[in-house]
Amino acid sequence: MIISYYLLVKGCIIATFFFNLQKKIEMAEVQNLFSDLALILATACIVTVLFKWLKQPLVLGYITAGFLIGPYFSYFPFIVDTNSVKTWSDIGMVFLLFALGLEFSFKKLKKVGSVGAITVIIELIIMSISGSCIGHLLGWSKMNCIFLGCMLSISSTTIIIKAFDDLKLKQEKYTNNVIGILVVEDLLAVLLMVILSTLSVSKQFDGKELLFNMLKLAFFLVTWFVFGIYLIPTVLKLVRKLMTEETLVIFSLGLCFIMVVFANYAGFSPALGAFVMGSILAETIEAETIQRLIAPIKNLFGAVFFVSVGMMINPSVIIEYALPILIIALTVMIMKSLSATLGVFITSHNLKTSIQSGFCFCQIGEFSFIIASFGLSFKVIEPFLYPVIVSVSVITTFFTPYIMRLATPVYNKLEPLVKPINNISSNNNTKTVNDNNQALRMFLTRQMKRLVIYSVIIIAIIFLVFIFITPFINKYTVAPWSGIINTSVTLILLSPFIWAMAFKSKFSVQENLNSVNSNLNKIIVLTVTSLRYLLSLCVVYFIIDKYNDASFIITLGISFAYSALLAISSHIMMFYDKIEKHFIENLNNRQSQESFIIPEILQENFHFERMLVSPNSQLVGKQLKDTMFRSKYNVNIISIQRGDKFYDLPDNKMVFYPYDKISMIGSDDNINKLRPFIEVEKKQLINERQNKEMELHNVVVSMNHTLCHKHLKESGFKEKYNAMVIAIEHNGEFILNPKADTIFEDNDKIWFVCTENAYHNIINAISK
Repeated sequence: MIISYYLLVKGCIIATFFFNLQKKIEMAEVQNLFSDLALILATACIVTVLFKWLKQPLVLGYITAGFLIGPYFSYFPFIVDTNSVKTWSDIGMVFLLFALGLEFSFKKLKKVGSVGAITVIIELIIMSISGSCIGHLLGWSKMNCIFLGCMLSISSTTIIIKAFDDLKLKQEKYTNNVIGILVVEDLLAVLLMVILSTLSVSKQFDGKELLFNMLKLAFFLVTWFVFGIYLIPTVLKLVRKLMTEETLVIFSLGLCFIMVVFANYAGFSPALGAFVMGSILAETIEAETIQRLIAPIKNLFGAVFFVSVGMMINPSVIIEYALPILIIALTVMIMKSLSATLGVFITSHNLKTSIQSGFCFCQIGEFSFIIASFGLSFKVIEPFLYPVIVSVSVITTFFTPYIMRLATPVYNKLEPLVKPINNISSNNNTKTVNDNNQALRMFLTRQMKRLVIYSVIIIAIIFLVFIFITPFINKYTVAPWSGIINTSVTLILLSPFIWAMAFKSKFSVQENLNSVNSNLNKIIVLTVTSLRYLLSLCVVYFIIDKYNDASFIITLGISFAYSALLAISSHIMMFYDKIEKHFIENLNNRQSQESFIIPEILQENFHFERMLVSPNSQLVGKQLKDTMFRSKYNVNIISIQRGDKFYDLPDNKMVFYPYDKISMIGSDDNINKLRPFIEVEKKQLINERQNKEMELHNVVVSMNHTLCHKHLKESGFKEKYNAMVIAIEHNGEFILNPKADTIFEDNDKIWFVCTENAYHNIINAISK
């Protein structure tokens, strides 16, 4: 008994010891967590303020701060728990891509058209080849060369936009080209991440696997976009009255991380999921509010991400690879600028605009770091490549403003060549288009878009039915009823989209045939139309055959009967039209908040823009008639939003207030010229009042004062001395905000606000 009691006590002591030890370890981990975060933010704050003073991009400040607290710089306190920093960095990458998606728009992508697509393709080809060649010449591995080429292909949106602000170039005409190209580059970077993830897993180039992953990416992008646009704006509309800023942040970030999880399960990067959800929310009317609300969160975790990038800089590696870093940096600044210039020029722009646009793309930035992070996480690139690419980014970022300033002088040097080159450019722009072929191309384009969208929706619904509905039906029913029920449920869910695939068209078959003249084109129209019917029939046959053990003839007969029933069903047609109308309304929801939607035929020359009148704007206090929006800038004001009120087609006597949201219509060039006068940024965040002239004074009324037994309105405080009486102390009691007919009595103490000079004038006047 004594031995048992002894063992029990000893066991309790040992358990208590280990429990306390675990608590100490947990406390130490928590302490390290907060100390690391404090070190990161404090260092980043000091360094970025210094870089702001030096007029350098803040991204360089974050990277420098990361280097100072990293493991390779021993003269400064360093991070204890690098795993926590890695986690924060991953979250930061998600927020950066989510915020980028909120600024992305598929309508904006359509608008930039050939300029962005052609320029980015040329950049990708030239820089990929340049990067790979440099890597091979330096003796690097094949995967290092591939990743290097991809990293050199993507410019930094953050750096370029910041340079536009610093150099006051936002109103320049060519900035529209640059921003359009950046939009396409961002999309390309997302695609590159998917491609490189595939290469990283297989460790080799497999064309079939790569093609499969690209098709899988296209399928999931269309699925997420279609269902997201259909559902998310609908949900937001239902709960809009219940939404506060707090719940909107939670809602949007919840959707972001749900999409991150979906992307991860689908085999894609979390960054892709964040970007997709951001682009879906960008089409809602809440997009601007969400951007504003998540900006502080993005800034926090984005700072941690860039600081973690700086922590990877190894000075010994930089010294060892100094020559490759210099070669790569020069290649980026020269070849990237020239390739972008070539791309813009090919799209029928004059040489000056091409050089000014192209010289903006002389750096690499945040996406290069993300691509390098992928390579390191999959262990397919050497660790030295990360600090090398960061060093190249730092060098090219530093020289970006100077290279952008060189654009005009370079053009002036080439001025003797301008005329013949511009003639070539203008000749490229003169194209004769055969109307008949154009009608055929429009027909084929419409058919291809619809087939892709309908096919993706049908495959997604079949996939969801197989996973969630079929197992449930099979559990509670037996054959042949399980097959009949599964077939019925699946075909009912698919019926609107099968009908649309087979029969939906903007024009009838006869109208499509009348739009083309040649017999060959008519054969093509009939063939494509027949293929739509055949494809829808194959879908029906597949569903029936999947769930039922019937002969080919019976299955085919049921398929024809079902298709014929769809063709004559007006209910299915009306139901699909309702679905499509709801989708289009959600897609145009943000644009429909304007007074009207600009027809597509006019969108090339005009578009809506909403600007916020800043408190420092020259517009504040002015009437609309005094602004010369239309006469000077050729821009029309459609509406003004003030708080919750909208003033459509405002009167010319309407006065502008700070934070008014102005909706205007005009060309890109004219709107960009107007922007600097409306959206005026603060020179500094907080303005301190240096000279406090207004002070609180008091005076005691006596019998020999001129104020004694006078009314307040007769005293002249306001009219003569510009002073405001705020209180009168009478017999120990205070009269706050006294009325105009209040009489001053003997021994009353008057409290008033005025300047020091006015106070002395009042004292002198009442003492006479």
